[in-house]
Amino acid sequence: METTSAFTLSVRADNIAVITIDVPGEKMNTLKAEFGHQVRAILKQIRDNKAISGVVFISGKNDNFIAGADINMIGRCKTAQEAETLARQGQQIMADIHALPIPVVAAINGACLGGGLELALACHARVCTDDPKTVLGLPEMQLGLLPGSGGTQRLPRLIGVSTALEMILTGKQLRARQALKAGLVDEVVPVSILLEAAVELAKKGRPSRRLPVRERILAGPLGRNVLFRVVGKKTADKTQGNYPATDRILQVIETGLSQGSSSGYDAEARAFGELAMTPESAALRAVFFASTEVKKDPGAPTEAGPLRSVGVLGGGLMGGGIAYVTASKGKLPVRIKDIKPQGINHALKYSWELLDKKVRRRHLKPAERNSQMALISGTTDYRGFSHRDVIIEAVFEDLNLKQQMVAEVEAHCAPHTIFASNTSSLPIGDIAAGAARPQQVIGLHFFSPVEKMPLVEVIPHATTSPQTIATTVTLAKKQGKTPIVVADKAGFYVNRILAPYINEAMRLLTEGAKIEQVDRALVKFGFPVGPVQLLDEVGIDTGTKIIPVLEAAYGERFSPPANIISAILNDDRKGRKNGRGFYLYGTKGRKSKKQPDSAIYALIGTGGQNGALSAPQMSERCVMMMLNEAARCYAEGIIRSARDGDIGAVFGIGFPPFLGGPFRYMDMLGADNVVATLQRLAAQYGPRFAPCEALLTMALQQQTFWSRKETDLHVEGQIIE
Repeated sequence: METTSAFTLSVRADNIAVITIDVPGEKMNTLKAEFGHQVRAILKQIRDNKAISGVVFISGKNDNFIAGADINMIGRCKTAQEAETLARQGQQIMADIHALPIPVVAAINGACLGGGLELALACHARVCTDDPKTVLGLPEMQLGLLPGSGGTQRLPRLIGVSTALEMILTGKQLRARQALKAGLVDEVVPVSILLEAAVELAKKGRPSRRLPVRERILAGPLGRNVLFRVVGKKTADKTQGNYPATDRILQVIETGLSQGSSSGYDAEARAFGELAMTPESAALRAVFFASTEVKKDPGAPTEAGPLRSVGVLGGGLMGGGIAYVTASKGKLPVRIKDIKPQGINHALKYSWELLDKKVRRRHLKPAERNSQMALISGTTDYRGFSHRDVIIEAVFEDLNLKQQMVAEVEAHCAPHTIFASNTSSLPIGDIAAGAARPQQVIGLHFFSPVEKMPLVEVIPHATTSPQTIATTVTLAKKQGKTPIVVADKAGFYVNRILAPYINEAMRLLTEGAKIEQVDRALVKFGFPVGPVQLLDEVGIDTGTKIIPVLEAAYGERFSPPANIISAILNDDRKGRKNGRGFYLYGTKGRKSKKQPDSAIYALIGTGGQNGALSAPQMSERCVMMMLNEAARCYAEGIIRSARDGDIGAVFGIGFPPFLGGPFRYMDMLGADNVVATLQRLAAQYGPRFAPCEALLTMALQQQTFWSRKETDLHVEGQIIE
């Protein structure tokens, strides 16, 4: 039992009741089942006090309304029936709020997500602040669930079925102005007058609403049939049938519209209960918990050093992206050094265009764009570098050049300055070999495009100090990234597990599979893009640079099929960046249509005619190579835990989140089944598939990766956000 209530009631002199939500001891307000009796008691007081003429729900936290429901409640449910009961309890509380005979207004500042938005929807009106932190959404789909406290029924009736479907099926969050335009909130006000605006709204009585004609047609039988058919097809194309929640969301919303609210609520609670028990939801919730834990991990058991300003060496695509996230997310002054003024101009233009796009979308005010741009400066020498706390090097993958950069930074920067190399393949120990202060040299491997990819690998070498690790991890988090600390071995972690996967895709092509067949098979499996397209997106020249490094370190299991890459590069095919790779691209930039180039087959000496393998057989070969390598990385201590390995694969290369990452997926399959599959493939295709020692041992001892103590995660009070 709580000693302090999360919900408190006060009645103002003007007879408006204010219910303040403030979960004791928590940074964020989250809804827990045990709060039900508190809310019911307050609602009874309000019903009993006939003088009260209106109610306002407001948060006692200064930057969030309610950030969702406590996910641990779902984890504690053992059966679908228990989870369904949880949903019905939530629905009942919301129904009791909505049934109050006086106007009820939600006063929203900050995150209003999941169960928080469902509570706001149960109110008769909503007012929110124009603060950038204010977002409204129902992100349950991202956890393999659907909104279970009435959200699937109330949202379509409030804002129309087409907008509601988009929000619920994608987890899309609306900012204040978007929410006003959609009809989700009635007013947007500055935070300083939020309570007064909500009180005035309550005094006006319940607002009357009428949906636009288009939405009324779409909610009718004819429009509904067309809409659900179109949305259903689009959703199936996107999810490839891998996310059961999307089908249930469509069914439940359609049930509510065609058979009435009562049937809709019933279907919602039932679907919530069943989805909570699916392996997909369990895996997605595990990814959520793991990423939350990684974000809390300091990287090393020591205090981080100072982080007041940053330098970036190299104004190319990576350098420009790193400077952008450092200034826009980290709010740190960043200075770029390039040997040519054009390099600096390129990097500044890169940031300007990204920020200007935010202004055009009204995510930023012009003044905010200008102040973020003011944090970025450039130079062709080391002026302004003498007191930078971290220098991130993003120059060409050339060991001598990177060692020269270390020497220059040590000569021109402060004694405490950290040198962080954004290398994708060169050992950090080699980069630090000639350093005067090797303890301050570390790897910080970003993925392209920097502003979009959430992962970074932090790579200490043998003598990197704990403080250097802690400072680098802190910087990565400030840049909005999820950092994992990995060992200084060839390929680190992400590229090491990616290379055998892409190599196997190349082998499928040499055996006669078509480009689009291979990509479709892996997209069907659950990857966001297929391996062939991924190589085109990264750049065939860039993506294959690491192969010789891995071959030298680990032998022939990393050897690509003979001559395929050189044949393609010799034909001036770099991928999307020069308009031709395995696919041919139009001239309209990233949005351009691509089509497989059949000329590839002659280059690699195959007709692209062999359809002997099915999609599951193709995906099995590529994925099994990745899983085997991930198990090796675990055994060698390349990653610190199965948790880090799963987050690295999901956030770094789009490993299917609904499988929870390679280690959770192997645990689900069972080590003995993984070994048996690898042995079968080795007998068919050669020793590169031979299961590693770690997997053989785990199969023998019936162990799982996630049951081991160092990866055993127990996280309390987590939220859907």
